[in-house]
Amino acid sequence: MLDFYYWPTPNGWKVAILLEELGLNYTTHSVNIGKGDQFKPAFLKISPNNRMPAILDHDVEGEPISVFESGAIMFYLAEKTGRFIPADPRGRIQALEWLFWQTGNQGPMAGQLSHFVNYAPGEHSYSHTRYANEYDRCVGVLERQLDDRAYILGDDYSVADMIAWPWVLIAKPLGASLDAFPNVTRWRKVIKDRPAVQCAVDLGKDFRRQGRPSDEERKLLFNQTAASTGGAAEAAKG
Repeated sequence: MLDFYYWPTPNGWKVAILLEELGLNYTTHSVNIGKGDQFKPAFLKISPNNRMPAILDHDVEGEPISVFESGAIMFYLAEKTGRFIPADPRGRIQALEWLFWQTGNQGPMAGQLSHFVNYAPGEHSYSHTRYANEYDRCVGVLERQLDDRAYILGDDYSVADMIAWPWVLIAKPLGASLDAFPNVTRWRKVIKDRPAVQCAVDLGKDFRRQGRPSDEERKLLFNQTAASTGGAAEAAKG
């Protein structure tokens, strides 16, 4: 059994998709990032970076294993089950490359674009343009990779597709167009039609019925410092 700490965002969907595709038994624990659940001491023991998703795996010898960061979680689960990751060394390193690419490039750039599209008060034309261009660049990387292949790693659907897909799913709400990217458009639809993916994206839809974050919740989400996240003592040591 797995405990899955989750909120319905693209980053949460990544791991939800893999859990559904694997058919694993898991219990979902909502981490309301607008209300500050990510700063609760019990959660910080599992995810010291005060970010979801995270998992706690009880199906191990000894103490449960906790894993935070979506790329690490997906690699851990794929390794544990032997599924959705190539078995050969060349394929395995390619999977790792794309997991790192997503968490180091596509995810952060798309997340910053989302911030300036959906949350930042006032006009920020430079920042908006900067991250819109970076998002577009990352989609271009996927477009080239998907040329003459069904999925990111070739013929087989893998964790590389699952981790990159959620931030492409929401291209339109981010103000981005996929018209110039036929390979990505095709890939996006093929994955969207998978039943496990649909279940994952629907997971916790009722969590978000409270609407957009309030001004105070936005401060909690976007004005974090060492002091505000409880890390002032550690920062002072440095």
